[in-house]
Amino acid sequence: MATSKNLPLPIGYILQDYIITKVLSSGGFSFVYLAQDMDKNVVAIKEYMPTGLALREEGATVLLGTDDDAASFKHGLKCFFEEGLALAKIDHRNIVRVTNFFRENNTVYMVMQYERGKSLQDYILSQSDPVNENFVRRVFSELLNGLREVHTQKLLHLDIKPANIYIRLDGTPVLLDFGSARQTLTQVQSKLSPSYTPGFAPPEQYFDRKQLGPWSDIYSAGASMYSCLVRSAPIAANLRIKEDVLVPAAKIGKGIYSDELLQIIDHCLKLDYLERPQSVFSLQKNLLEITKKPIPIKKTSLVNKIKTVLNKQL
Repeated sequence: MATSKNLPLPIGYILQDYIITKVLSSGGFSFVYLAQDMDKNVVAIKEYMPTGLALREEGATVLLGTDDDAASFKHGLKCFFEEGLALAKIDHRNIVRVTNFFRENNTVYMVMQYERGKSLQDYILSQSDPVNENFVRRVFSELLNGLREVHTQKLLHLDIKPANIYIRLDGTPVLLDFGSARQTLTQVQSKLSPSYTPGFAPPEQYFDRKQLGPWSDIYSAGASMYSCLVRSAPIAANLRIKEDVLVPAAKIGKGIYSDELLQIIDHCLKLDYLERPQSVFSLQKNLLEITKKPIPIKKTSLVNKIKTVLNKQL
């Protein structure tokens, strides 16, 4: 496939019963558009478009390259389609709602309910101090309710990170942008960009897909909670495997978060998947057990405390 840059569908393009109004995001696997249906309802539409296998330089139709690229594209399309069908069966307030799924332009499209608010990543970066513990407890307890439903459907998310955790205007969280189909496709096409996000992906996502399980999403949830504390991504798991210099949450967050929450975060971030909570239920149980305990009162600047610990570590 040529190295030309993939173009999104143009603004104003009519895609079945939807009109494209904005490009929300683009990556190595897909485009996501803001659109309106015929009743002026706002939706988000995800288009399967793996860069490196397919190309659209103009118009709307997706063009395929070599026979190998075409075969891999179709395999990924099948995974994307099956994942979309499985997601469409999930009706949970903490999981993005899939409302339609169709084929057009030689690819497939997933129509999702559009959520108004901001990502947890944006929320974290808008704070000058670590995110409040009460907020962390509440958001992740609610989010895990949705993740339990995902795992019940024999699905894994495989891309949990603050950018994919959306905080609605009413404060409730919703989990976006599943990475399962991307993970499957990158296993069969080495030329594709990695499907994991450094810092949030567990070790097994780098090295051994056979070890993936609910505990893999739990690692990512723990990494997301850790990022609420330090306001950045943890050290990538593949680097931790070589030399684990990640400062434990129990050390860096002492006096900022309760000891119980810090222990939960560190438990989730174990490199050995067998040492992590093995199910969302067990993680939720641990979180619920600390909800009635008092939150520690900060005694000094939280940012300065973190900087001090990190400087000592270095």
